[in-house]
Amino acid sequence: MKKILTGFVLLGVCTTAYLWITSGVSEPTSTPTFTASNANESAGSTSTAPLVEVVAENVTVPWELLFLPDGELLITERPGRVLLLKQGIELAVENISDSGEGGLLGAALHPDFAENNFLYLYQTTKVGVSTKNQIVRYVLNNNSLEFESIIVDNLPGALYHDGGRIVFGPDGYLYVTVGDALDADAAQDISSFNGTLLKMTAEGEPAPGNPFGSLVYSYGHRNAQGITFDDSGNIWSSEHGRSVGGSGFDEINLIERGGNYGWPDSEGDMVTEGTIAPVRHSTADVTWAPGDLQYFEGSLYMPGLKGQTLYEAVLDGTEIVDWYEHFVGQYGRLRSVRVGPDGLLYVLTSNRDGRGDVSDNDDRIIRINPNELSR
Repeated sequence: MKKILTGFVLLGVCTTAYLWITSGVSEPTSTPTFTASNANESAGSTSTAPLVEVVAENVTVPWELLFLPDGELLITERPGRVLLLKQGIELAVENISDSGEGGLLGAALHPDFAENNFLYLYQTTKVGVSTKNQIVRYVLNNNSLEFESIIVDNLPGALYHDGGRIVFGPDGYLYVTVGDALDADAAQDISSFNGTLLKMTAEGEPAPGNPFGSLVYSYGHRNAQGITFDDSGNIWSSEHGRSVGGSGFDEINLIERGGNYGWPDSEGDMVTEGTIAPVRHSTADVTWAPGDLQYFEGSLYMPGLKGQTLYEAVLDGTEIVDWYEHFVGQYGRLRSVRVGPDGLLYVLTSNRDGRGDVSDNDDRIIRINPNELSR
């Protein structure tokens, strides 16, 4: 069961937050650089690709990576920039607040992007002294980014627990993870968006068949930052566990329509009645701090921030039957993972976010051949 923070713990959390916020993110010493050759960028190249290759350096606190239809890599940088990596073009996004865990976060391409050039961004902004998140649609065309419309406004925002992953599912609907925004109890209130997974149309309307007649698809989440779909259409999500007690109890969840995932009253194997247990959790003694989740060829790949590991959960249907930990501590904090058109995994580091140990040329994009991983 979740415990109420004592005054001493709260003081420690606030002090840590103050130090992090006032220190700011670490800036790179040079401009972003795409370093990879073209040798392994075409589909079917996994047979010749090395196990691991750094393909980009000096990226500023990246959060999301997408591939455009022409093969360009689009990166969101938390301070408020969209980076077209191969061309070295940075496009500014206005009114971004990147204090704490907020900023320019998730991104998604409209299913008909090749025709309409719609790019959706999840972004944190300030209204007076209040923080909120928005889903904003832009037109990305001819290397320019033009505001088109706010799809969803006034999503819960705070210094911490801003969620931020947005993904168009195979059904054509937009799925969005929203953090509890430091209001844990609100995650049990289906009339709020705190601690929810949202499902909506491309215009920001509730998807037909949503369980509560609103955008909410599931609730009782703390701070989910990964969402992916397996070959059977099952929805999987990765979620951060508690902050107190040394952290721990991070989760991989199988999402059910209308499901209650228990926050703040459940953790680990202690699952309250009427709520859904995680398929796997990190236990009280281990912290993954998952930044994302990606399904590929029978496995879920999950980068760990505090865990500094690329975790692999091998699936048999909806059960995790094997577990592997790759590159433990080798590249620092890992934020996001995507499968490229070449069948390789692309992983973003997050060492300049104020919580990592910065190495030369951070942050990076690392390309991994999943066929060469040790298992």
